[in-house]
Amino acid sequence: MRFGGNERESRADEDPMRRGENIAARLAGLSAAVLDVVKKLPKDIAGRHVAGQLTRAGTAGGANYEEARSAESRADFIHKLGIAAKEVRETIYWLSVVRASGMFDASPVIAEADELLSILVASRKTAHRNLR
Repeated sequence: MRFGGNERESRADEDPMRRGENIAARLAGLSAAVLDVVKKLPKDIAGRHVAGQLTRAGTAGGANYEEARSAESRADFIHKLGIAAKEVRETIYWLSVVRASGMFDASPVIAEADELLSILVASRKTAHRNLR
């Protein structure tokens, strides 16, 4: 599976509009990978239930990150980053269910989601610390 964003995260002296593009690209890549997993799930009642939950959570993290990038204030940014992190955390949960149930080995997607969750949480902590 391929994930977006192999470039280094932008530096503080770069154009502020470009900040976060690497993370945004990786979150878009995660969404695409989640949709690929969903396509491979069984079409029975359990597979359909998990597919719906996974589709919603797996695409919401990136969408909420984009909302955070256009936040109206630092407090709004922090709040929206928190929502994005929650959605990625839920994605990890559903991918873990997929793996544990034997529906599909989603380990590479879980690993990428774990990394992105760590980045989002660290970014939120940094922004919160700088709020004061």
